[in-house]
Parts: sequence; structure tokens; C-alpha cells
Amino acid sequence: MTTNTPNTGLPHDDHSRIRDGVETVKETVAHSLDKTKEVTAHALDVSKAKASEAARSTSQAIDANPLTILVGGLALGAIVGALIPRSAREKTLLKPLGAKIGAAAAMAVAAAREAGSSELHTLGLDPASMRGQAKTLFEGLGKVASTAGAAAAKKATGKTEG
Repeated sequence: MTTNTPNTGLPHDDHSRIRDGVETVKETVAHSLDKTKEVTAHALDVSKAKASEAARSTSQAIDANPLTILVGGLALGAIVGALIPRSAREKTLLKPLGAKIGAAAAMAVAAAREAGSSELHTLGLDPASMRGQAKTLFEGLGKVASTAGAAAAKKATGKTEG
């Protein structure tokens, strides 16, 4: 005959088996928790090492090719900017800036044109003198061609006569 465990009403053998089962579950959970902590710590160490290596590699690439990185960044920014639609707020905020940039670009082009024209004029290369020089050049080329043609004809006729 089995005796009942006080307060549970379960036979003593059943109570022992349940207690043993609970202990086994506790040990399994504790072991799993320890293993999870170990794996997580290792993954964190590996991630830190890879992030550090990536940062070092990126730093070296930037130091070696700063212009390439700049151009790549600008290209990436342009691509992202083209893919993301503008909001109404963005349009409102950037409209005056776009107008200022456009006006500044137009003024820069006008200033460059004026400076170039002034430099050409200083060198005596205004449109009228350039037309005169082109006319003189073509007249000279015409004389060269005429003289060369006459010499060739004279040489050819001299050979046929002799």
C-alpha cells in the first residue's frame, strides 16, 4: 500500500516522480539559458569585430580615393533623390532655393561669357577681325591651290612635250 503525501493527496511515488520531473525541466532550462548566453556573447563579439573591420576598411578606402567616394556619394544621393517623391512641404521650402540657384547659375554663365568675350577682344579677336582673318586665310589657301595646280600642269605639259 502506498502512502499519501500530506497536502497533495498524491501517492508518495507520484509526488517524487513529479518533483524529479520538475528538477529535470529546471536543469534543462538552466542549461539552455547558459548555452543561449554563450552563443549570444560569441555572436556579439563576432559582430563587433566585423563592424570594426568594416569601419577600418571604409576609412582606408576614403583616405585612398576621396574623390571617388565623393562622386559615389553624390550619385547615390541623386538616385535616392530621384526615387523618393517630393512632399508638398519640401516643394514649398525648396522653391526659393531653386530660384536662387538658377539665378546664380545664369549670372555665372553671363559673367563667363563676358569675360571670354573681353579676353578675345583684348587679343584682337572680335567677330569683325575674326571674319577678316578667315577671309585672308581662305584667300591664301586659294592662292596656294592655284599655284600648286599651275606648277603641276606645267610639269605635266613639260613631260609630254619632251
